[in-house]
Parts: sequence; structure tokens; C-alpha cells
Amino acid sequence: MFKKSYLKGVLYTLNTLLFLGLIACENQDELERPNELLISEGFENPLGFYDAEPTFSWKLPLENNVTNQSAYQILVASNGSLLPNNADLWDSGKVESSQSVWIKYAGEALQSRQKVYWQVKYWNQDGEASQWSAINNFELGLLNNQDWKAKWIGLNTAKDSVRGKQNVLIHKPQYLRKGFELSDEIIAARLYITSKGVFDVSINGENVSDDVMSPGFTTYDKRIETLTYDVTDLIDSGQNAIGVELASGWYSGRLLWGTTPWDNSISPKVLCQLELQLKNGSTKTIISDETWKGITNGPLQFAEIYDGEIYDSNLEMSDWATNSFDDSDWNNVEVAQLDNTVTLKPKRHSTVKNKMELSPKKITQKDEAVIFDLEQNMVGVPRVKVPMKKGDTLKIRFAEMLSPDGTFYTDNYRSAHSTDYYIASKDGDIEYTPKFTFHGFRYVELSGYDTSKKPSKDWVTGLVLYSDFEDNGTFTSSHEKLNQLQSNIVWGLRGNFLDIPTDCPQRDERLGWTGDAQVFGPTSMFNADVYKFWASWLQSVREAQLEDGAIPWTVPDTRGNKIGSSGWGDVATIIPWKIYMRTGDVGFLEDNYEMMKNWVAYHEKKSNKHISNMMSFSDWLQPYPENEKNTGDTSRNLIGTAFFAHSAQLTAQTAQVLGKKEEQEKYEALYRTVAEAFDKRFFDENGKVKGATETQTSYLLALAFDLLPERKRENAQLNLLRKLKEADYHLRTGFLGTPLLSKVLDDMGEVDMVYKLLFNETYPSWFYSINQGATTIWERWNSYSKTEGYNPMSMNSLNHYAYGAIGEWMYERIAGIAPLEAGYKFIKIAPQVREPLHSASASLNTPYGKVSSSWEMVEGKFELEIVVPPNTFAVVIMPANTDEELLLNGKTFSDTNDVKLEQSHKDAYELHVQPGTYIFQSIAK
Repeated sequence: MFKKSYLKGVLYTLNTLLFLGLIACENQDELERPNELLISEGFENPLGFYDAEPTFSWKLPLENNVTNQSAYQILVASNGSLLPNNADLWDSGKVESSQSVWIKYAGEALQSRQKVYWQVKYWNQDGEASQWSAINNFELGLLNNQDWKAKWIGLNTAKDSVRGKQNVLIHKPQYLRKGFELSDEIIAARLYITSKGVFDVSINGENVSDDVMSPGFTTYDKRIETLTYDVTDLIDSGQNAIGVELASGWYSGRLLWGTTPWDNSISPKVLCQLELQLKNGSTKTIISDETWKGITNGPLQFAEIYDGEIYDSNLEMSDWATNSFDDSDWNNVEVAQLDNTVTLKPKRHSTVKNKMELSPKKITQKDEAVIFDLEQNMVGVPRVKVPMKKGDTLKIRFAEMLSPDGTFYTDNYRSAHSTDYYIASKDGDIEYTPKFTFHGFRYVELSGYDTSKKPSKDWVTGLVLYSDFEDNGTFTSSHEKLNQLQSNIVWGLRGNFLDIPTDCPQRDERLGWTGDAQVFGPTSMFNADVYKFWASWLQSVREAQLEDGAIPWTVPDTRGNKIGSSGWGDVATIIPWKIYMRTGDVGFLEDNYEMMKNWVAYHEKKSNKHISNMMSFSDWLQPYPENEKNTGDTSRNLIGTAFFAHSAQLTAQTAQVLGKKEEQEKYEALYRTVAEAFDKRFFDENGKVKGATETQTSYLLALAFDLLPERKRENAQLNLLRKLKEADYHLRTGFLGTPLLSKVLDDMGEVDMVYKLLFNETYPSWFYSINQGATTIWERWNSYSKTEGYNPMSMNSLNHYAYGAIGEWMYERIAGIAPLEAGYKFIKIAPQVREPLHSASASLNTPYGKVSSSWEMVEGKFELEIVVPPNTFAVVIMPANTDEELLLNGKTFSDTNDVKLEQSHKDAYELHVQPGTYIFQSIAK
């Protein structure tokens, strides 16, 4: 009996080991799983997600036997335990397709609050299957107004009639709270919250998040964004409390010009709904309603975006957001019902956060003040830790630069006071960080501290605030000033991407100017992961579009203007197309197509026989204008007509992608008609501008937008070169002309000229500002001069990203990474190698993975190292003397399955390259 049982056990063990061995072998044969699973515009496992019909994207692994995808399968379930065998929401089945991005969900309808789980597998080019991916998830927020049981609440701060600069109504910050009791333990808790204004929320004295200036800036009369937080760990059985700090923010604060499409006399309000699941199986909901209490006599006495904060620590209320606080002497809140003409929607891009910290590099004592130099123009707030005496007021001032005598230069802040104050309640060290404002600055000045103490660098830390995105690419070169230009571009982006794309972050403006956005959008996509940022802002642009198709000058619209501007309103067509080319997301074009058509219709309305008469800011801030106006010398009619044609062409291209053939033909015909009218009206038979001032930009528009017949194009190119020569080979372009300059010259074969313009050191040029100490892009080519001082114009931002549009050419042509097909499915790697550079490199996270190009020229030998991501294909143009041999990975090149020589040019090889990492070497011509 013993022997029989023993033998059975041995056989069972052997069979088990054999089975496990077979499974292990099978798993070894499976390809590595897909990674970087994302939904919609790049969200990973989001909470409070906005889209009940998301798209799915993933990346293939970098391994030798995976170059391309031949098929995929997506599973979606209501519970992670159902995957992969029992997906109850959607099983795509095996789909024969190389598409691994933007796959539309086609399963069961999803609902508010629902948590959804998904995973994916793929088959490679040989039909071999991968392992299933890890299981990702997303949880939907409250998708409809009907999901909200809460009411808008707040105190009537408008009745105080406190007036600030420009007679604008100032609202004191509010402190709002609610105590509540729970009879059982918590299983899960979700806080849904938003405000008309900006808020910070705590539960039982613990901050719910590290978000800043929430919920952000939208077109408040159309849409207000909501946020969702998992607060399970913050809530106890028994007594609890929730507390909200509330300030004006963008909603009812002092925005430029003082007029808004919403009533700025309405006090800020908050809306929150806390939904609880209890251990006993019951649910409980705590809502904002008439049972809440509030006061305005808290420590934060003043908070404005332009002007800063006043914090009085004598008014601090210990534990005011905890359950032990006595609020019996607080006021009852006012209550308002939801307005269903304004939609409440989950925030569709990332909140603002403290993304990095900067320490001062130098400190300077001046009288009874001390100045801290961060050596980088930044946007955010300081964290100050300073010694003070009871009753004294710490004054915190900001400046982007200093005057020659060492004093603060703040003329360019205009009416923005941009100063914070802290009133000490006791002797000793204090710590303070402003909460409901932000500043643009490099220098921080403190006064009012305990002067018996010696200042030290650790008194100030710069907290850099911007929307929570990560870097998306890198660029570096052998040239120090070109690297500084790249740094200036990136810091300009960080400083002006605080919830919306702003023109500047420091003065009494900070608005979403559409012209600035359309010229810088493509460059921003190389440097940062900002697809969701642009998608969100474009929704605001659609909401702001007027009935006649006009796009306001700023979005959200702060001044209620009823007319559009050419080159500015064309953001409605240019950004959708440009970002589609960077992402390949057809859904983005679908979202914006109607807006594009309506904008073209507005162009038609503002034209006579297809010649534009639209208002225009024109070639804004062109240097050396003859007319001494900010709008430059290029005819606004010429500019308007050129952008009319270009927008019609982009709309035609969009219609083609969307399969709308009739509309494609309609807009193509319109483009040709407008182009013919443009040529006839503004150019003579010799390709020279007529009937308008001849400028570099007039030729750039004609050539960039393909508005001239073939017989005139070459002469127009020669005329452009003549205008450059007349300017001693310096640019004479403003906001609209500058982004076109490098591409037009490049297309003409004048790469040497682009290099010359880029590497110019004298005004006007990119390096000019660097030579004057710039650490960001400036609004004007000559905002400051070491010899002449500051530009006398008050409109003189030292952090303005528009001229950073040159970054697109740096990535695409110096490093040589460009999309040949939307979304980088088909990539061109063709670096333009010129003196004074002897090396350059860039990397970019495309929807399919990281692509990189790194080149070096040493003593006539050229080396190019590239990475082509999986599921893509690349054409590589390798500079070379094609009479000499080409090396691949150190060996004489010959065609392989991965790399094939397509053709040889006189000074380059053209290679077709499959995914992988390669090092090419050649002898330079």
C-alpha cells in the first residue's frame, strides 16, 4: 500500500514538473508583452476620467524578433479578475492591423463612476503572439450634470464692494467647512469637486492633493472642469470634517481690460460631492449645501493672480478643517442651483503642480532688503523660510531682471503688483508659500525680515509651477549658445503652459492669445508631452467660437471681442492639422473639423472677391518697422488672404483624412481660387510684391502656403533672398513670419542661409537675447540690451514663447527627425550638417516609441547613430561622399532585411530602415 501510494506521488510530481516545464517553454516562445498602455490623449490609469468612449494605445517592446505588428486583440472588463478569459465589456477579437495607437473603444456603454480594466496582446510581423500586457484601468468621473446632487455654495464676497486697480471688484478668499459623522468603517471614498474660482481642499486637516490653482481656466459660461480624488485613506468612522479654501483665480479676478463674458460681480463658489461606501454595505453622500459654514476672516486676506497675496498669520485658525473645530460663530453659506446651460465635465488634461525646485545661486544685500538670484527666469511661487519679529510684515517682490543699478526692473509687469505679504504673529522662523497666485521671475526680494539675522540662500526656494506633463524630447549640440536657445525654448514652454497656453506669465495679461499658440504649438510637441494639454485647450477654442465663425483673440475670451484676427484665429485650422501630424490621431481632426469649416466661412465673410479685409495683428513686433507700429509693415490684406487660402487648404486635407471627398474637393477649389486672387492682387509677373510694402514676411507667406504659380515661384524666392541681403542677412520678421522663415529657406535649398540666420549674434537674432543674458525667449527681439538698457515699451515680456518656434526646425533639420506620415508611422531621419556645429543629437517619444538621431563630424568622418521605434519605418538620408564606402555597425555596408540602400545621391545615401538601433559611418563630401 505504501509503495503504491509512493509511486503515485512520484508520478504525480513528475507529471506536474513536466506540465510546468511545457508551460515555461510555451511562455518562453511568447513575445515580450506590449508596454506603456495609454488611453485617449496619453492618460495612464486615470481617476475621474472624462471620456466614456476612449481610444487605446500601446507600444511594442524593443526586441530583436519584433519589428512590426501584424494584429492585436484588446480586452475590456468591469473587473480585473475577468481578464483575460472573461472580458464582459469588450473583446475586439484578433484584428489584422498594424495600428497600435488610437484604437476606438467599441464595447458596452460606460457610465459615470465606472472603473474599467483593460489589456492587450499583439502578433508580430511573423504572426507570433505576445504575452498579454499588464492590466491597466481607468475610472470615469461624473460625466453629466445630472450626476451632481450638490449645490454651488459660498459667501457673498461681492457685497463688500472692495475695488482694486481699474476699479475691478476684489473678492476676499473664503474658508468653507462641513462636519459629518459616519457610523461604520469606510471601504471607498471619492471626492468630486470643482469651483468657480480656484480651491484647495482638506479632509480631517489633511490636504487632499498637491494640485495647484484647481480646477483651471475654461470658458466658464460654457464648461467648468471637475476633479476626482480618492480620499479613502483620509476618512475615519465617527466624526469627520471637510474644509475648502476658495479664491477668485481666473473666474472673478482682475483679468486684463476688466471685462469678461461672465459677470465678474458674482462671488466665487465651490461644488463638492463626497461619495462613501461603508463596510456594512450602505452608501452615504456628503454634498455642498446650505448646511456648510464659512468665513472670510481667515489668514489669507487677499489673493489675486496679477497682484499676489496677503497672509496674516495672526488670523490662523488651528485645525479649522478637522472635526474638533468649533464653527458656531461662522456664517451660513449662500446656495445656488446648477445651471444646466453650463456643462460640468471631468478635467481633460493634467492639473498644475509644483514640478521642480530652484535654489538661489547668489544673494545680494541692498539697504534693508536682500535679493535672491535663481539665475533662471521661471514661473511659480517662492517657498520662504525666514526669521521675523512679531507684528512685522515680510514683503516679497519679484522681477525677471535687474536694472543696471541693481534695483528691480518691474516696468514690464505694468499694473500687476506681483507682490506677496506675510504678517508675523510671533518671533522666530516662519515658512510661507503663496497658494492662489503665481509670478514670473528670476529674482526674489525680501524685506521686513529680522535684520539682526544674516541672510542665507536657503531662505528662498523657487517652486516651478506648470501643468503636470513630462519632457517629450531632448536636443543638444556642440554649440553652447544653441544649447542655451534650446533651454530658453523649454523654459518658455514651462512658464507659459500653466493650465492654458499663455502669451506671458508675469504682467497684467497671462492670457491664451491664439496667435502665439498657433506658431509655437508644433515646437511644444517636440519638447513636452502636451497632447492632452492642446486637446483640452482646443475644446475651449471650439466653445469660444462665435456664431459667425470668428475665433476670439484670446481663449478663454476675457474681453468679449466679436471679431477675429487673421493669423490668430487660424489657430482653429493650424493647430488641429499640425498636432494631427505629430500624433496621427484622426479623432482629434474629427473633434475640430466643424470649427475649421466655420473659421474658413468667417474668412469668406471677411473677404471681397477672395481678398481679405479681416482685422489683423499682422506680423506682430516685426523689427525695424517703417510705420513704427507693433503690427509691422506687411499688408494686413495680404496676410489675411494668405491665411484664408492656407486654412482652406488645411481644411481640405482634413476632409481627405476623414474621407469626406465632396468637402475635400470644395475646399481644394476654394484654396485654388483664393491663391489665384492672392497672386493677381499682390504679385507682379516678376514674382515681386505689388500694391503693398515689400517685406520678408510677404514672400514667406506666398512661398510657405504655395500661393504662386510655378512660373513666379523662383523669382519670388530670389526676391526673398534680396530682402535678406538688404537686411545684411538678418531677419525682419515678427510673430507670423518668423516660424515660416526656416522652412521656406530649407525648401529652397538654402540650408546654409538658415544656419547663418540662426547663428547670427547681432540684433535681430535668437542669439542676440542670449548674449544679453536671456534664460527664456523674449517677446521682442530687443527687449533688453547691455548697452542701451530695457526697451522703453511697456509691452516687454521677458518670457514669451512665440519666437521659440525655431525649435521645430532644430529637431527636424539639425537633428533630422521628421514625420513623413502622421504620427511618425513613417519617419525621415535626415540631419543637416553644417558649420559651426560638429555634433548634434535629439530624441523624441513618438506614439510608437522613442526615435533618436545623434551625429558627429570629426576630421571629415561622419557618424550617425539612430534608433527607429518598433512598428514604424524610416528613410535615412546619410550625408556622405558616395564614392567612399559606407559602414554599418562598423562593417562595410551591404543590404540586409533591416537596412536597404534605396539610392545614392551625389552627396548622400538614401536608406530604408526597419526598427532597431544602428550606427552608420561615412566620409564627408
